[in-house]
Amino acid sequence: MRLWGILLASTAALTVTGTASAQGLRTVAPTPQDKAAAATPQPAESANTADIVVTATRRSQRLSSVPIAVSAYGAAALQNSGATDIRQMTQLAPSLLVASTGSEANATARVRGIGTVGDNPGLESSVAVFIDGVYRSRTGSGLNDLGEVERIEVLRGPQGTLSGRNSSAGAISIYTKYPEFTFGGYGEVSYGNYDAVRVAGAVTGPVVSDTLAFRIDGVYGKRDGFYHDVVNNTDYNNRDRVFVRGQLFWKPTTDFSVRLIGDYTHRDEKCCGAVYVDTREKIDPTPGVAGDYAVNPQNRIVNILRSLGGVLPSDGNPYNRLIAQTPGRSYSNVTEDYGVSARVGWNFDNIQLISISAYREYKAGGAGDVDYGNVDLIYRADDGLSYRQFKTFTQETRLSGSIFDNRLDWLVGGYYAHEDLQVSDNLKFGSQYGAFAACRIVATVNPAAALQNPANPGCLSTAGRSVLTGALGQTLIDGIDRLSTIRNVGAVRDLYDQTSSNYAFFTHNIFRLTDTLSLTGGLRYTSEHKKLRASFDNNNTACPAQQAALRPLLASSNATLAGLAGGIITLSCTGNSSSAITGLPVADKIDEGQFTGTTVVSWKPVPSTLLYGSYARGYKAGGYNLDRSDLTANVFGTPTAANAANLRFDPETVNAYELGVKYTSRKFTANVAAFRSEFKNFQLNTFNGTNYIVQNIGSCSNDLAGADRDNSATTGTCTGTVKAGVVTQGVELEAGAYPAPDVTFNIGYTYAETNYRNNLVGSNAGEALNNALFLLPGSMMSNAPRHVVTTSATWSPEIAGSGLTALFYVDGRMTSDYNTGSDLFAEKMQDGFFLMNARIGLRGPEQRWAVEFWGQNILNTNYQQVAFNSPFQGANSLSQVQRFGSPSFATANTLFQSFLAEPRTYGITLRSRF
Repeated sequence: MRLWGILLASTAALTVTGTASAQGLRTVAPTPQDKAAAATPQPAESANTADIVVTATRRSQRLSSVPIAVSAYGAAALQNSGATDIRQMTQLAPSLLVASTGSEANATARVRGIGTVGDNPGLESSVAVFIDGVYRSRTGSGLNDLGEVERIEVLRGPQGTLSGRNSSAGAISIYTKYPEFTFGGYGEVSYGNYDAVRVAGAVTGPVVSDTLAFRIDGVYGKRDGFYHDVVNNTDYNNRDRVFVRGQLFWKPTTDFSVRLIGDYTHRDEKCCGAVYVDTREKIDPTPGVAGDYAVNPQNRIVNILRSLGGVLPSDGNPYNRLIAQTPGRSYSNVTEDYGVSARVGWNFDNIQLISISAYREYKAGGAGDVDYGNVDLIYRADDGLSYRQFKTFTQETRLSGSIFDNRLDWLVGGYYAHEDLQVSDNLKFGSQYGAFAACRIVATVNPAAALQNPANPGCLSTAGRSVLTGALGQTLIDGIDRLSTIRNVGAVRDLYDQTSSNYAFFTHNIFRLTDTLSLTGGLRYTSEHKKLRASFDNNNTACPAQQAALRPLLASSNATLAGLAGGIITLSCTGNSSSAITGLPVADKIDEGQFTGTTVVSWKPVPSTLLYGSYARGYKAGGYNLDRSDLTANVFGTPTAANAANLRFDPETVNAYELGVKYTSRKFTANVAAFRSEFKNFQLNTFNGTNYIVQNIGSCSNDLAGADRDNSATTGTCTGTVKAGVVTQGVELEAGAYPAPDVTFNIGYTYAETNYRNNLVGSNAGEALNNALFLLPGSMMSNAPRHVVTTSATWSPEIAGSGLTALFYVDGRMTSDYNTGSDLFAEKMQDGFFLMNARIGLRGPEQRWAVEFWGQNILNTNYQQVAFNSPFQGANSLSQVQRFGSPSFATANTLFQSFLAEPRTYGITLRSRF
C-alpha cells in the first residue's frame, strides 16, 4: 500500500464520495492550489492519519486541512488498540482522559485537563459525546460497546457553532459503519483472562438493489470481576452486557438519502467495588508548626469498624483487589440505553439540507453498598426505588452551500432538545450505623477502648457511661444514646424531576480571502430553560429529636460541649437525611441565554503546511445539584419551605485561544497547537465524605489575603469583579512517521498547565469558597496531569508472497503525577505511571480471517481512577492537619478509598470477514 503526500479536499471528493454522500456531508470546494497538489486516489483508510476524512467542521475534509485541534482514529487503529468504548480511547489521545467512578453508568471525560467531575446527574459534561451525530446527554452512555466504528474524532476546545449541543471543553464524535449495498459482514470471538468472552458481528446488504440497504450489529460481552469479595465469596466490577444496532439506509437518488438507526444496550453488572488506600490516623505533633504531622499506631475509626465485625482486606495493600461488602446489600446496576434516530440528507440547487432527529431513553439502577465495606453503615436498597432516568428528544437541522464562486462556504443551523430527567433515591443508614456513629462520638471524646462497648446503647461500657456522663452531662449522653438507635432509616423515596429544554441557532462560515488565506467566523445563540420539582419522604425521626434536645448546647460558651452537640446532630442528620424536610415544597426554574462564537484565520503558505490562529467563546448551561444537602430546614430543626434555589449553579463560560501548525508529507506528518482557555464559573462537584458540594469557581479581582485558603466557609467573599477561576494552557504535539508501506509510528504529547487561580470564590456573585476546597487556590486541577505522552507502532509485513500478513502492534501512554480528588487532599495523589498494550496476529488474504493475541495493560501497572473520602468513616485529612493543625484539626482519621483501574488483561481473538 502506497502512502501519498498532499491529500486535500479535491481528492477527498473523488476518493471518498461513498462515505461523504452516505453521511450527507458536503466536501469543501478545492482551491486551485489543492488541485495542483492532488495525488493519486487513496484507499478508504490510510495508515497516515492526515489522510483520514473527518467531518469536524460538518464538511468532509482531510484531517490535514482542518484548521482546528482535532484528532481522528480510524477503524484499524481502534481495532489494534482494543478500543471498544471511549474509555479505551485515552491510550491513543494524549489530551483525553476518561474515568468511571461509583457506577458504570457514570463517567467523566476530560480534554486538556478540563471536565465535569463526579457522580451527579444534575451536571452535564464539559466534553460532549455524539454518536452518529446524536448528542448523548451524559458521558456514561459512551461506555457502552459501540459495535463496528468508522472513526472517532476528538475535538479540543469549545464547540457549538457547527452542530447541535454546545460544550465548553471539547467533544467526542463517534461515527459507526453505514449499511452497504453489497452483501457482507464480519464475526469475531475473543476469550481472555477473568473468563472474559466477547462475541461481536455484523451483517449488511441490499434490501432493494442500489436503493435500500440494511445493517445489523451485535455485541455480547461477559467477564468476571477484578475485585474479590472475601465475605460473600463473589466478584465485583464484572461485565455482562448486550448491544444491538439495526440500520436502514435509503438512497432513492444521488441527491437524497435517509439513514434510520435503532439501538439497544442492556448491562447487568455488580459495580463498583472500592478498596481502602489510606487508613492512617494523622496527628499534629507540634502545634503552631505548619506542614508537619505524625501517625498514630492505630486509627480509632478502624478499631470501631473491627469491633463491629469489619474486615478491611485491602488495608496496606490496595492492589490485592480484595474487598468486603455487607451481606444482603446487593448491587443492582442494571442499565438500559436505547433510542432511534433519523438522518436525512438532501442536495438541491447547490444547497445541502441535513436533518437529524433522535429520541433516547436511558435508565440506570443505583442500589448498592454505598460505604464499600462489610459493616452496614449506609446503602441503597434493591427495591427499584434508586435510579436515574433520562428521556431526551433532539432535533438538529443544517443548511449549507457555497456562493461567490466558492469563495464563501456557509452553514446555518438550528437545534432543539427536550429532556426529562428523573432521579429517585432511597439512601438509608444501615443496621449498624447507629452503633458506629455512637462509637465515633465516644472515641472522639476519649479513644480508650475500655470506655466503649458497641453492643450497649450509646456504645458505652458501664465504666464509660459513668466517666462520660460526669464529663459531658446527661443531655449529651442522651443524645449519644439516641444516635445509637439510628438503623435502617433514611430516604424512603427522594424524587427529583427536572425538565429542561433548549434551542439554539448557529452559523459557521469559511471565507477564502485568497487561494491560500481563509477566514472562518461562527456565531451561536443558545436559550436554556430548566424546571425542577422535588419531593422527599424520610423516616429518620432521630434527627429532629436531636436538634430539639441539643439546641441549647449549640449556643454554649463551652466550645467542647457545643462542638459535641453539633457532631451528634451532624451524624444524625448528615446530608439532611432527616424527616424534617419530608413534605416541604421544592420547586424552582432557570432561564438563561448566551451568545458564543469562534473566529479562525488559516493560511497555507505551501501545499504541505497549514497555519492557523483561533479564538472561541464556549458555554455550558447552569443547573441544579440533585442532592438534598443544601435543603436543610434549619440547624435548629424548625421546618420551613425548602429553598430550591440553593441547589442552583451558574453557567460555565470559557474564552479559548489557539495557535497551530499542521505539516503533511508522504512519510511524515506533524501537528502542533499552543492553547490557552480561561474558564469562568467552572462547575466543580466535590464529594466530602458526606454529601455533594457544587460550586462555581471564579477568581476575585481583589486580594482576599488568604481567606480562600482558610477553614471558614464565610470568609473570603469578593467585593470586586469575579473573573475566570480556572485556566488551562499548554502545547500539544501529534506526529506520524510512515517509512514503509507496512510500517507506522505515531507519537502524541500534551503539556497542560491546568490550574486554579488565586483568590478563589464560589460563585459569580462572589460568595466565599467552601472551606473543604481550601487547597484549590493556585493548585493544579484534579485528574489533570501536566505531561502525557502516547506512542504506537504498527508493522504488518506480507509473508513470502502467500497473501498472508502478520501484525505486530504496541502502544503506550505515559502520565505524570496528578491528584484524583477534586478537593486535592494529599491522600488522593496518584504517582505517574506507564501503560502498554500489544497485539500480534496472522491475517489471511484481504484480511478475510485473522487470529490475534492481545494484551491490555501488559505491564500490569497499578493505578487508581478516583480516590474519595470513605462515606461517614472518620473526619479530616492529612492536608487539614498540615495546613491548620491544633486545635481544630489536631487529628485526621478519615479513611480513604479508591476506584482502581483495570489490571492486566490478555486473550485471543478470532475474526472473519465476508
